Amino acid sequence: QNRVVAGDAIDDRPVATGKRVVILGGGDTGSDCLGTSLRQGAAAVEQIELMPQPPEHDPLAWPDWPLILRTSSSQEEGGEREWAVMTKRFLGENGQLTGLEAVRVELADGKLREIEGSRFVIEADLCLLAMGFVGSTLKAEGEGIFTCGDARRGQSLVVWAIAEGRDCARDVHAFLSA
Repeated sequence: QNRVVAGDAIDDRPVATGKRVVILGGGDTGSDCLGTSLRQGAAAVEQIELMPQPPEHDPLAWPDWPLILRTSSSQEEGGEREWAVMTKRFLGENGQLTGLEAVRVELADGKLREIEGSRFVIEADLCLLAMGFVGSTLKAEGEGIFTCGDARRGQSLVVWAIAEGRDCARDVHAFLSA
């Protein structure tokens, strides 16, 4: 999208044109996917987030990044947003995506719980994965792959990125020295 806005010629054809697009993830990356899908002429765009809709105000955020409801310029362009929705499986025919089976969830005692009888299907031709993740270590799933900062904890303060960068460098050094 940045190349298109800058006026650069690109050979790639838009991937969302005429499609029903579902975006898994309610953060900034998901918002970028939503805006790009709309600008490429998607038939419909739905952005779903696993967590409940955040409040409009969070006065006690420091030192953490405030968890408040934000609406990006991409979201103002259109599309739908759903909160507290967990994807259970992808549906398809002949190797092509046709939809996602999902269920509504609620946060209880710090854990997500499926709401009984709330399963539903979202029709989709294209699913974009823009979800965050939480891990207890800086080592990723693959051998020799490490993460830190926003890539590991999601959007946060730069001091966290610096601190995790140092910790990650230490872990990488230990891995390479072993």
